[in-house]
Amino acid sequence: MRDEKAAQFNQPLVTPEVVASHGLTPEEYRKIVKLLGREPNHTELGVFSVMWSEHCSYKSSRHYLKRLPTEGPHVLQGPGENAGVVDIGDGLAVAFKMESHNHPSFIEPYQGAATGVGGILRDVFTMGARPIASLNSLRFGSIDHPRTRYLLSGVVAGIGGYGNCIGVPTVGGEVYFDECYDANILVNAFTLGIAKKKRIFTGVARGVGNPVIYVGSKTGRDGIHGATMASESFSEEKEQRRPTVQVGDPFTEKLLLEACLELMETDCIIGIQDMGAAGLTSSSSEMAGRGGTGVELDLSRVPLREQSMTPYEILLSESQERMLLVAKQGTEDEVKRIFDKWDLDAVVIGRVTDDRQFRAFFDGVEVACIPISALTKEAPVYQRPVERPKLQDQLEQLDLSNIAEPTDLGSTVKLLLGSPNIASKEWVYRQYDHFVRSNTVVAPGADAAVIRLKGTEKGLALTVDGNSRYCYLDPYVGGALAVAEAARNLSCVGARPLGLTDCLNFGSPENPEVMWQFSQVIEGMRDACIALKVPVVSGNVSFYNETDGVPIYPTPTVGMVGLVAEVAKVVTPWFKAAGDVVVLLGRTREELGGSEYLKIVHGLVKGTPPWIDLRLEQAVQSCCVAAIEKGILRSAHDISDGGIAIALAECCISGPEKPLGVRIDMREMIRGDALLFSESQSRIVVSVAEENLEQLREVAAEHHVPMQVIGAVGGTSFVIQPLLRLPVDELRATWSAGLTSRIK
Repeated sequence: MRDEKAAQFNQPLVTPEVVASHGLTPEEYRKIVKLLGREPNHTELGVFSVMWSEHCSYKSSRHYLKRLPTEGPHVLQGPGENAGVVDIGDGLAVAFKMESHNHPSFIEPYQGAATGVGGILRDVFTMGARPIASLNSLRFGSIDHPRTRYLLSGVVAGIGGYGNCIGVPTVGGEVYFDECYDANILVNAFTLGIAKKKRIFTGVARGVGNPVIYVGSKTGRDGIHGATMASESFSEEKEQRRPTVQVGDPFTEKLLLEACLELMETDCIIGIQDMGAAGLTSSSSEMAGRGGTGVELDLSRVPLREQSMTPYEILLSESQERMLLVAKQGTEDEVKRIFDKWDLDAVVIGRVTDDRQFRAFFDGVEVACIPISALTKEAPVYQRPVERPKLQDQLEQLDLSNIAEPTDLGSTVKLLLGSPNIASKEWVYRQYDHFVRSNTVVAPGADAAVIRLKGTEKGLALTVDGNSRYCYLDPYVGGALAVAEAARNLSCVGARPLGLTDCLNFGSPENPEVMWQFSQVIEGMRDACIALKVPVVSGNVSFYNETDGVPIYPTPTVGMVGLVAEVAKVVTPWFKAAGDVVVLLGRTREELGGSEYLKIVHGLVKGTPPWIDLRLEQAVQSCCVAAIEKGILRSAHDISDGGIAIALAECCISGPEKPLGVRIDMREMIRGDALLFSESQSRIVVSVAEENLEQLREVAAEHHVPMQVIGAVGGTSFVIQPLLRLPVDELRATWSAGLTSRIK
């Protein structure tokens, strides 16, 4: 398989072994030969390997992703661009996206997490939006695993180091621990930005002869084949993959952000795209693909920071803080002037053509010539085999009569409050600057973060959520619950959902059981999105999260954005005043399957997750938002992990002031542990001044929502009659130290 130019630029022979090392199957290689009408040289093989990787082509997921609803009254840009965009009125729009950086963060936690933040920031500001807030969803192995502390510390430091330096607040997120992530942690990064509705930019290459301009940092050898590495399972050799992890520089990214936004105020740009996964290769070919054009690149003009880089390395490098833009002919000097001002490179490295070919030259020699469609449209699309796991029925069986109810429910509450998944995450988020830019109204620690929209009465609510244990036990229900809980989190601060972005983290798609999980999660998410009227506007699929054939639990994380009509009326989860009435919206059922209680107290991951009535879910959320908009509620808190006992305890102890006690009287005819720790869905616990109680009853009746007065705020004890009584100061101490005591 020797191309006549293979010897040039140190290009190795293209042998079957080389093809396999690029992550391409023999069948895929034969398709490449057919599309080219010849055998590829080594550089072309590298281009195909990244563009046809799972990470870039979505070849195993595309069939299912088409089922998700992507349109809605507020959607300006749906999936397919760098970020989704929704209209928020007043001539403004928000762009947001979530991406995974899982494999790099396991190999090199600081840089992996940091460059994940940098990449998602670029995805947002390439749309013309100034980033104003970030979130993250982090999954680590068992808290007792010997590497967990190292990985947790490195990832959190990387997120804080990059976000804090660039001046974008990290306002919320989630941190979760489970042994299924011992060998495959998840780092999912979310960013949201504000743009003028009439100044949205896209990654498109149009206008034959228009210059293709490289801007930002110089290119090095870091990150080569990062997209391919992200499309492989781990093995014992994973530690040797450090060279494929990029190195970030947030200070340069800040300069790049400001330079791009300044350029966007001119009339120079035709299209612009981040050089993310697959670097210069993906950005140039994808822009040409969207524009129906071709692109011609002179790689010898690319700014380099390392000597003797080959065309192969230049095309596949994933060095950070780089963008590619297509400008109008004649504006090259203006582009260069702006980037010179910010001390950044801006070099014309090519032009738009009309031949629909991806052409790359080096020192006057053509090193790659590939039809654009072969890279962007002809990547194989697989409808892989699907098989329900053989042990699924056994997993879903749970007989509560065989599970002893704890004799001391108070001690059980303390055990759960101190467990890593429920305990305070202040150790994590205090390392993030969450008030920079002075827009943050509700900071980390609430159900959703809230950012004010300066110059208006409005605010934006942001949250990220997902329960992998639910998805493991019943992926359809788990997928639906991920969407429902994210929307419920928004409703607890008074926001109505605008759209969502997702990060779908799974094992190998070549495993039929993993593909069954994936297909079922998509079905559940779709049904919940339709019922709750939340379109999917962007997202990411991360397959191959497994090591030595053992996959993680299916983990769809959902990032959701909602609009707050009046930011002054936002409420938070914690109780505000003694004498307030505590009310439960929704119903509690005996549903302990997949619960945190069952895992922590009994060491079991079994049963079926709590079922969800999506009509009731929508009603409860609408009721809560309506009550907040009317100024009725003092607090609102979603009931999720740990059930109502944990939700009520958090209402007592999670606020910035001295803890407030509560006295609850609940005497439902179900066993005590189920009453306290059931994770029944569609429930929100709220507090209200006594004089507003009747008005809340009217709102609940209007929305056909079950409502139960369950107690009152006050005192120094956490009391649930007739089951337990505990000092709230003791609960706060347990909750506050639960994580830090395990990682120090």
